[in-house]
Amino acid sequence: MCLAKVSLKLLAASLVTIATGGAGLAQPAPAGPPAVGVVEATKRPITETNEFLGRIEAINRVSVVARVTAFLERRLFEEGAEIKKGDQLYQLERGPFEADLASKQAQVAQLQATLENAKLTTDRARTLLGGPAGQQSTYDAALANQRSLEAQVQAAQAQVKASQINLDYTMISSPIDGKIGRTAVTEGNVVGPSSGVLTTIVSQDPMYVTFPVPVRQALELRERYGPQGGLDAVVIRLRLPDGRMYGQSGKLNFVDNTIAQSTDTITVRGEITNPILRAPSAAGVTVHELTDGEFVTVLLEGVQPVEVLAIPRSAVLSDQRGDYVLVVGPDDKAEQRRIQLGQSTPTIASVISGLAAGDKVIAEGLQRVRPGQAVAPGPASSLIQSTMKAGASGAAAPADRGSSGKPPPADTKP
Repeated sequence: MCLAKVSLKLLAASLVTIATGGAGLAQPAPAGPPAVGVVEATKRPITETNEFLGRIEAINRVSVVARVTAFLERRLFEEGAEIKKGDQLYQLERGPFEADLASKQAQVAQLQATLENAKLTTDRARTLLGGPAGQQSTYDAALANQRSLEAQVQAAQAQVKASQINLDYTMISSPIDGKIGRTAVTEGNVVGPSSGVLTTIVSQDPMYVTFPVPVRQALELRERYGPQGGLDAVVIRLRLPDGRMYGQSGKLNFVDNTIAQSTDTITVRGEITNPILRAPSAAGVTVHELTDGEFVTVLLEGVQPVEVLAIPRSAVLSDQRGDYVLVVGPDDKAEQRRIQLGQSTPTIASVISGLAAGDKVIAEGLQRVRPGQAVAPGPASSLIQSTMKAGASGAAAPADRGSSGKPPPADTKP
């Protein structure tokens, strides 16, 4: 029993020693404020851009049809080739039309001979009017017959002209310059006005690009570019279906006068050049970048850059209430500022409201900061600084062009 009491006393003494000894150990020093990289909000030039889905359209488009009924004897073009106005496309059977023309010309000759005889009869009747054998009624009848024959000659000549026109229709020619498609009818078939389209010709250079613009956005564009020159204040650039940027730029030239009720959009049209990519092949086939009916992304860009209050895109955060940034206050504490974004690029965000020039915006170390927390501010990295300088220089790289849509934020709510 005494041994057990001694053991309990020793155990209690040990616990007291551990407790008092632990209190004497050194505590770790409290961590300092987190280091963050800051950038001052400053004015930067940015090219405003709006994106729309558009379609390429040929300026001139002709559906070739036969205007007379006849056998198709020859096709005179290479499918897919570039052709000029007046080039012969199809040769129809000419024989029946040549015979009809000759028949009409013979009728004219016959009537003209009869008319000459009628003129002689009229002249004799006029001469006899001065003598006892002359009668007014005879002269009047001869004159009426002459005038009737003159009218018949005119009608016959009109028939000759109609037959000549039909004969000319047997040679089908191109009414425009452009690229011709495939033929729908081959040699040996009977074609006519009811046969439908034989082939299609579309012009190649320049081309139209049409795209619908929502009415609300159209009003915003009018307010933005109207005072700067309207249609002349913007240029058109195209992004092709494979993602490449088209090398040519265009100009707007038309805004429709009616709003589509089903989509609440208004159609806008521009014109853009479409040069030949490669020299024509031996068959006369050429290749252009843009094709009639092709879908493209239309980038509507302002001609002159605008000055905006800009910050790095990586500094913008978002939550359910919208966009915000963290700025460093006078006491080196992080403050939350709600902002409204304008035209932005993937690297630079323009701020319409919520910030003032000179505000120190936190662009790096956002994950370690909470609003109201003390921070250790310092200059942002060289990469952030070079991005802002590139935006200030107005470089023409795609990253320096504003977008109508708001890209997803580079960071999440801390």
